[in-house]
Amino acid sequence: KCNTVPEEVKNTLITFEVDGTPLGKLLPDFAQRLSLTPIFDLDSSNRKLSLTPEAGTSCEERTEAVHEIMKQLNEEGLIKAWRDEMLPLTSRFDIEPLLLIERAAAAYFGAIQYGVHINGYVRTDDGETMIWMARRSKDKSKYPGMLDHIVAGGMPFGISPTDNVVKECEEEAGIPRNLVLEKLRSVGGISYEYLDELGCMSRSVIFCYDLELPVDFVPKPVDGEVDEFFLWDYEQLCDSMSPDYHDPIKPNCYLVKIDYLLRMGYITPESPQYLDVLRELRSGDCY
Repeated sequence: KCNTVPEEVKNTLITFEVDGTPLGKLLPDFAQRLSLTPIFDLDSSNRKLSLTPEAGTSCEERTEAVHEIMKQLNEEGLIKAWRDEMLPLTSRFDIEPLLLIERAAAAYFGAIQYGVHINGYVRTDDGETMIWMARRSKDKSKYPGMLDHIVAGGMPFGISPTDNVVKECEEEAGIPRNLVLEKLRSVGGISYEYLDELGCMSRSVIFCYDLELPVDFVPKPVDGEVDEFFLWDYEQLCDSMSPDYHDPIKPNCYLVKIDYLLRMGYITPESPQYLDVLRELRSGDCY
């Protein structure tokens, strides 16, 4: 699901550019709607959408101009699940953004969104590894009540991935800063793109982390994003990979868990389509 973009959609996507730099992939209908505003210019023949001079030339000016349009589209009901959280639009993760955009609007622009996902686990006294899982709040706007990582979150502007992990651990699961920094390990990343349920190009790069927690530590819901936490053994985690598993996981979390099972040796080169799995975990743009 996280790696599916129909060919007929790929062939119609509009590239969003700022100063000639590609920043997103839009569906034609949304690009056409933006072109009705004074700050967007649509070149249909070349399938390109750009900002007009009226949007300004600095990051701050562009951000303000685009944000006003996004608020208008939110009031019209076109952009849903407003978050009041600004994400950077950039050609590379490690350079300054060309503008910032409301998180709820990022997928409509087909912009790459960055995030952090954490595999939390404990080692029991008998040597068994148990995985902490979370159940998303039933009040969440997306994937309510589905299973999730112990902690995960998008990357807002102005914070490093490690600091974001610390923040999300404290806010979502009550994990103290000292515990996080003592045992946190960066273990790589995944990337993907797909046509989501809103009909938008969802493009993501997720930084993956492993976090060993004390066996007597129990995470607690803090900010209302999680209803409960519970432990799984490896057999339960592997069982959850079945397409007809009775209690599904949030779709992109499967990718992080599959990556974890690969690294732990539970998925080996003897497994069917092993190399396909490796490739698909990083099939999206990653820059």
